[in-house]
Amino acid sequence: MKTDFSLTQLADPDIAEADKILRACVHCGFCTATCPTYVLLGDELDSPRGRIYLIKEMLESDKPPTADVVKHIDRCLSCLACMTTCPSGVNYMHLVDQARVRIEKQYQRPFWDRVVREALSWMMPHPGMFRLGMWAARIVRPVAALLPGSHDLTHPTLLSRIKAMLALAPKHLPEPGPDSGTTFPAVGPKRGRVALLHGCAQQVLAPRINRAAINLLTRHGIEVVLAADEACCGALIHHLGRDTRTLEYARTNIKAWLAEIERGGLDAILVTTSGCGTVIKDYGYMLREDPEYAAAAAKVSALAKDISEYVSGLELSSPRPHDDVVVAYHSACSLQHGQKITQIPKELLSKTGFVVKDIPESHLCCGSAGTYNILQPDIATRLRDRKVANIASVKPDMIAAGNIGCMVQIASGTEVPVVHTIELLDWATGGPRPAPH
Repeated sequence: MKTDFSLTQLADPDIAEADKILRACVHCGFCTATCPTYVLLGDELDSPRGRIYLIKEMLESDKPPTADVVKHIDRCLSCLACMTTCPSGVNYMHLVDQARVRIEKQYQRPFWDRVVREALSWMMPHPGMFRLGMWAARIVRPVAALLPGSHDLTHPTLLSRIKAMLALAPKHLPEPGPDSGTTFPAVGPKRGRVALLHGCAQQVLAPRINRAAINLLTRHGIEVVLAADEACCGALIHHLGRDTRTLEYARTNIKAWLAEIERGGLDAILVTTSGCGTVIKDYGYMLREDPEYAAAAAKVSALAKDISEYVSGLELSSPRPHDDVVVAYHSACSLQHGQKITQIPKELLSKTGFVVKDIPESHLCCGSAGTYNILQPDIATRLRDRKVANIASVKPDMIAAGNIGCMVQIASGTEVPVVHTIELLDWATGGPRPAPH
């Protein structure tokens, strides 16, 4: 794609990077076939190729984004299926992230839109505030059915967003998990030491996931530490365009993990939420221009691994036979497209005795996408229903996924138990049967 940036613009490292990304695009349109919003809406501007044109014009003109540009960028799930499909290697992720930052800084959103986004950006990264919000949501959850939905699929209203938020709130909140700063010693001879990301929303909604990871790892000789002073990974607000706070969180985490490396060494930084993992693996890029943190960020990104990546390198104990349990494996977008991890989780489940079924249209997003199912509830619901129908076609006993957002989204549309992959692996190697709430 031909670009027309001035030399002054290209002196900005972000614009220089955008120029490189834009020039890689050859307009082939392969991305349209795997873009969830284009599949649903059929609008070229709601495809990656269309959004690339909009972003190009916005950046080249160096003018504030228009309402139309914002509308189509907001509808992007950042599922990154387009990057898997693209034959030219266009890094759409870094381009759309840059567009979101530009929108956040230069576009004046309607008042209630600003209120909702501000509330989400301050509540979700802080487990205490998020737990309080979930308790409040539980109280008013019964009125969700009385609220009107949006009559326009592509223009969500305040009430439709509140309705979506209440509908996603759990009926029961589990007891909190272990505190940051806790170390879990290896059982038997010590074979390694890892840090496990504590997480934010997952810590409140499903602390059982990290418990399963800790149980499996320590059972196999791995010491696990929950780093003290760890913060939110920044993924949720990163996709809202809040780059300043995102980088603050990243620096906080880098310092916390470097302290653990100095204290006892780390073989890896493990993540059980793939949406978080995708962003942590990108810390090196995000802080590439920071003279103080660039090298440390690159080191952290190199150490970051999805839990399935690390577990695949362990010799798991003799599995219990579970060949009567059919598992539909949902491949989270952030795992299959963001981190290019597709086969490892399925292979682990199969090796530990489960009957694993692929889901039709597995490349299409379930509609969770961080806060997307709140900010774009109607599109998200259509994607969820499509995903649930595809899952039902393989008649599973359980659904496995590697991302808490996907788990909550899918569970809101089905009665089939939705569990984390690591919970099944823990069960198969000596842990308790998963008991999703």
